[in-house]
Amino acid sequence: MSLIPATILTGFLGSGKTTLLKRVLAEAHGQKIAVIENEFGEENIDSDILVTDTKEQIIQMSNGCICCTIREDLRETLQMLAAKKRKGLLDFDRVVIETTGLADPGPVAQTFFMDDEIAESYLLDSILTLVDAKHAEQQLNDRQEARRQVGFADQIFISKTDLVSKDDVDALMHRIKHMNPRAPQKAVHFGEVALSEVLDLRGFNLNAKLDIDPDFLKEDDHGHSHGHGDHDGHDHAPGESCDHPSHDHSGHHHHRDDDVKSFVFKSDRPFDAAKLEDFLSAIVNIYGPRMLRYKGVLYMKGTDRKVIFQGVHQLMGSDLGPQWADGEARSSKMVFIGIDLPKDILLQGMEQSLV
Repeated sequence: MSLIPATILTGFLGSGKTTLLKRVLAEAHGQKIAVIENEFGEENIDSDILVTDTKEQIIQMSNGCICCTIREDLRETLQMLAAKKRKGLLDFDRVVIETTGLADPGPVAQTFFMDDEIAESYLLDSILTLVDAKHAEQQLNDRQEARRQVGFADQIFISKTDLVSKDDVDALMHRIKHMNPRAPQKAVHFGEVALSEVLDLRGFNLNAKLDIDPDFLKEDDHGHSHGHGDHDGHDHAPGESCDHPSHDHSGHHHHRDDDVKSFVFKSDRPFDAAKLEDFLSAIVNIYGPRMLRYKGVLYMKGTDRKVIFQGVHQLMGSDLGPQWADGEARSSKMVFIGIDLPKDILLQGMEQSLV
């Protein structure tokens, strides 16, 4: 049996997760989807769709989808669904897991890597984060959980953009891009997202693409002290706070310095595999809980193939990718997304792992 793709849906309260799930559960999209609800959610999917007091944990929808609440823990729920599918008792092609409004998607993602039984049945496809444009600034300022959700995302949907000014949306997108440059952002209206933009995004597969907005990399090349990308010709010293008004007259946005940040390591020199492995193992031992997502396409000594590397918290893995093409400039690019990570230590350690 081929692996069942799983999508983790996370997001701020009121950002439209429930609207999106209701559509998945009610729309005639021809896909059989199992939605796993974290039933301690602040906003359950309405009881007009779900009969919540049934003893039965699984409810079948008219369009062939099923909805299932987590009674014990995610792992048991996933195992039960896979077992029922194998026995032909349930028919579904994929799973969408909704985390509660303030959950950290990290442990949910790790379930798919750490648990052999789950890994034999499921393939983690991506983490989607819904952001409510109207309340985003407040939530990102006040709640680290909200910032973590942004850092983990493979795809970010921004809802309720019609309720705020275009400048505010631009400022929000700019801020989010600094927290997570590898997740594309898309404004959506009331959770109206084409399913094709939600499913099969392959955020976790070890492909050779490293999706970072090229402008973000260009900003880093100006020699800014911490990738702030201010374009009005003044730099901050590392650690110096950015305290000028959030809109200056040149129309550029500045934002507070969030604890969830990203930075990129680049080099044209090859890595020494053993040195790099030692360094990264040491780093995840110390900083693993604060490392949200990290991914790289690396130029390694001793192989003609790209090495694709990625991790979530303490879990990391690498894979041989495609061959370097004839005439292709060999170089490494790695993005780190995490909470107050020591950029200098990481970049220096990467540098010292080169041949």
